[in-house]
Amino acid sequence: MAEIIPEKTKMNQTDTFHYPPELFELLVETIPILNRSKKSVILFFRGAGIADKLLKDLSDKLDSNKDSINKYEIARTILTRINEKTDAYIRERRELLKRVVEFESFTNCWETDQYKAKGLVAEIRNIVNVKDTFTRMKQEKENAQAKHSEDYNKKVAEIKKRTEQIELTKKDFYGLFSITNPQERGKKLEGVLNSLFSIYGILVREAFARKGDNGEGIIEQIDGVIEIDNQIYLVEMKWKKDKIGSEDIFAHLGRIYHRTSAQGIFISASGFSDSGIIASKEALVNKAILVLTDLEEFINILENEKDLTQYFKAKIRKAIIDKEPYSKP
Repeated sequence: MAEIIPEKTKMNQTDTFHYPPELFELLVETIPILNRSKKSVILFFRGAGIADKLLKDLSDKLDSNKDSINKYEIARTILTRINEKTDAYIRERRELLKRVVEFESFTNCWETDQYKAKGLVAEIRNIVNVKDTFTRMKQEKENAQAKHSEDYNKKVAEIKKRTEQIELTKKDFYGLFSITNPQERGKKLEGVLNSLFSIYGILVREAFARKGDNGEGIIEQIDGVIEIDNQIYLVEMKWKKDKIGSEDIFAHLGRIYHRTSAQGIFISASGFSDSGIIASKEALVNKAILVLTDLEEFINILENEKDLTQYFKAKIRKAIIDKEPYSKP
């Protein structure tokens, strides 16, 4: 027959347990119903791996007087012992809960208790599933936070690295103005500006020379190649005393015309003459874009920490839409 749970065995709700209070109470009510006898209750706990030292006094009490304690008191006492605030019985608590939620042989219960037992086990399963769901949600949230923190730290490190690279490039850039040898200065200009393009992830290839197929030697010199919005641009850099005129512009346009779908950028330390600007504008008629850029524009970009890629995108739009290849956004 089913036993009534005495009031004196109610759990003190102010105590802290590893099983939540509602789950604890359900286990206290369920385990005795799953087992017909008091001895069976103790055997149920023993089967879950509960140590004999936690069961012996209760077993001895039953042996001396079987009416001195009921199934619910046995269950509550043992559950309290393994559920106290300690890590010593984690495995036992998990195994006991596993045995309850996987319980299927309800024929071992008193016939009048079978439906109640099924209902209690189902309720415990529901609590466990909900708890597992929240645990998974918490883990997912923690994982997402960790990933976010990792991504954030990575982004900060990348920004710091880029800032350091820009500062180093800026130092090298300003150092160009103290070089008196034109050839040395021009060569270093290529390296500094290609380094700056590389920092912003738009450099495709640094300066290179193309030799003739029949032993003619170097027939073409390209100072650099960049890519903006999936469009290839051949870069020419000049540090001359005089402004860049149409002769240099036509020479660079020749390199562009000989490459399918290529466009161009011309960087000058001395500006551009009217003939150079006109030559660049006329090239637009043939759908050849040659964006003209002063070296001082890079000083403006570096000093004001502008985005190099966005700056050139604005210049390119101005050349295409307004037919102004020599603009300063």
